[in-house]
This record gives sequence, structure tokens and C-alpha cells, in this order.
Amino acid sequence: MISETMCGLGKESSVIRAIFEYGRKRAAEIGAENVFDFSLGNPNVPVPEDVKKAMKELLDCGDDVWLHGYTSGNGDAETRKAIAEDLNRRFGTVFRPENLYMTCGAAASLKICITALCEPGDEFITFTPFFPEYRVFVETAGAKLVAVSTDPDTFQIDFDRLAEGVSEHTKALIVNSPNNPSGVVFQEEAIRKLAAFLEEKEKEYGHPIWIIADEPYRELVYDNSLKVPYLTKYYRNTLVCYSYSKSLSMPGERIGYILVPDEAEKAGDVYAAVCGAGRALGYVCAPSFIQHVIARCTGQVSDLGVYRKNRDLLYQALTDYGYSCVYPDGAFYLFVKALEEDASAFCERAKKHELLLVPSDDFGTPGYVRIAYCVTTDQITRSLPAFRALAKEYGK
Repeated sequence: MISETMCGLGKESSVIRAIFEYGRKRAAEIGAENVFDFSLGNPNVPVPEDVKKAMKELLDCGDDVWLHGYTSGNGDAETRKAIAEDLNRRFGTVFRPENLYMTCGAAASLKICITALCEPGDEFITFTPFFPEYRVFVETAGAKLVAVSTDPDTFQIDFDRLAEGVSEHTKALIVNSPNNPSGVVFQEEAIRKLAAFLEEKEKEYGHPIWIIADEPYRELVYDNSLKVPYLTKYYRNTLVCYSYSKSLSMPGERIGYILVPDEAEKAGDVYAAVCGAGRALGYVCAPSFIQHVIARCTGQVSDLGVYRKNRDLLYQALTDYGYSCVYPDGAFYLFVKALEEDASAFCERAKKHELLLVPSDDFGTPGYVRIAYCVTTDQITRSLPAFRALAKEYGK
């Protein structure tokens, strides 16, 4: 009568969303100020002033059909041109508007790319820990997700384990750097090694192996000397999935893009497959108003100073209390070792202190919790006694 797969997805929301909804319920019961909700990666710093200004000016432009009507299926031409020029200026690339396909954020970009590439029997690799929705996107496309463990001490790529995970069925690797949930950034040396490894495997298997670069956190890096490698410059068969949700602090507006570089194998056909996947999935076009805003605000980034302050405050306090985690270079998450083997049980115990943390099992790395520090600094400060009390229960 119905799709059991879709029914199951609808009944069992992601663990992140389930905890977020619990937090809303708990806030209604005891007051939001008494609940320390670290569940959702929902940016809390202000939208850049230039973005607000562009929105106001556009709303007053008087051309409602242009502003709110359909764009081309692959996106507004002016917007794609502005994005291409911004990327070329920042990364020394030579992209054109024709390389870009506008989407409803990174989730849509990922699902479209996976659907565009997927054939029967395909496998998609990702590195642990990984965003849990990858599994949904891959499996509902009819493929298999292969999770390759990273170095347990650094969460950097373990190439021996990668060699074990790759096979003739590998269609693509999903690479997320800066990483959700660990905040780890893959350095240039590792990216060069990864590109060389995949080029050898392409020759061995006689078909392309793609990198799908999931990049919503690209700008969220807090060391000015640290650069996130732009993957198309290292590996030609790379598709970039980008979202403005984090960089511009507007995740609810759902705007992003897919980039298909000219140097990719059969780039024209791949771009057509992206357009076809968007059509099949029902993406008529990305929201037009926000596309026009983006055209005026490429290169803008929200003030990230609050995230840096939050990271340093929370990391220092938790490590002082006896918790351990890899120091995050980017994104806005701490991936903290739970104080007992069962991360879900640890999170339930944390709830007694009104601490809402996300257990790591669905991220492919049991025994950890994710803490989203994209909250007010005041919330973090007020939560520290609860984190300390929780640690003391475990003898820390």
C-alpha cells in the first residue's frame, strides 16, 4: 500500500532531530534558560549586514515576477555567474556559470549528485565519523554506503583502511572537511595522497571514481594560517556540494549549489545527469529570491569570532574536567569521548543535568557524543557546572 522504506524514515527521525524536539518540549516545561541544548547545528551568529541590505533592496525593486518567479531549472544565470567569479577569485580556478547547478542547500546537492551517479551495484565510501544522512541519501538511491574508519587518535584518513574499503564497485567517496561531527580538517598532504590513490584505482578498475566534496563548513576554520584544500584543484573527478547555510547563518533559506568542473570525465554528461536527477527528485528550481540575494553577496561570511570563542571556552573546560576529544580546527562541533562505553546511555544520564548531547552511533563511531557549540556563549558558561557534575559522577 505504501513504501515501507519511506514510512520507516518518517517514523524514525534522525537522532539529532529527535533530541532537538525533546529539547523544545523540555524548554516548554522548565524554561529554555534551564535546558542546555547542544543537539542541532543551527547557526546562531547574525546574518551579515550586506545580506540584510540586499534583501531589503531586492524587496523594494518592484519586479515581483523576476524576484519571486521561476528561474531556469539549473538556476539564475546572474547568480551562477557571480558564484563562478567568486570561486575563481578565491581559488584561482576558471569556472563558468555552466559549471554550476543551484540547489536547496547541501542536503539536496548531495542527494542529487548521488542519484546522478548511481547505477545498480554501486558503493559509496565515506570516512568515519560522518553525517548520518549520508546513509539515507545513498541507500534510497539504491546503493551501498561503505564506512571507512579514520585514525582513532586524529580522525585523519587511514589509507590502509581505505585500501581495504575500495573495490571495483566503488562509485564515489564523500569527503566532508571541515568535518561534521569532529571539526577535523583534511590537510593538503592527505588530499594529494588521496588523489594519487584514487587515480591509481581508476586505472586498475577502468572507470571513474568520484569525490563528492560536502562543503557547508568550508569557511568555518579558525586558524588564519589553515587552508582547506579546494578539491577540484587536486582531483579532476570531483563534484562540489556547497551550502550557504553555515557561512551566511541562514540554514532555513535552503540555498546551495553543485559544481561540475570542465576537467571531470564526460563533464557534459555528468552535468546533464545532475539536471536530470534534480528533475526526477522534484527540484523545479532553487528558491529564486535567495538566489538573487546570493548574486549580490558572494564572498560574504558571518562573523565567526563567537564560534572561535565558544570552541576555546568549551574545549578548555571539558578537558580540564577530564573529558577528551580531538581539537577541532573547523565547523562548530566538539566530538567528545563518552565517559562510558554506551554513548546513548551516557546521553540519557546527561539529560538528568539538562544537557542535550547527540550520541555517536549513527555517525559510525561508537563511544562519542557530538556537542554543537553554535549557541550563545552565555549558554556554554551556564552549562559548565552541569558538565562538571556529570564528569564527577564518573569519578573524574
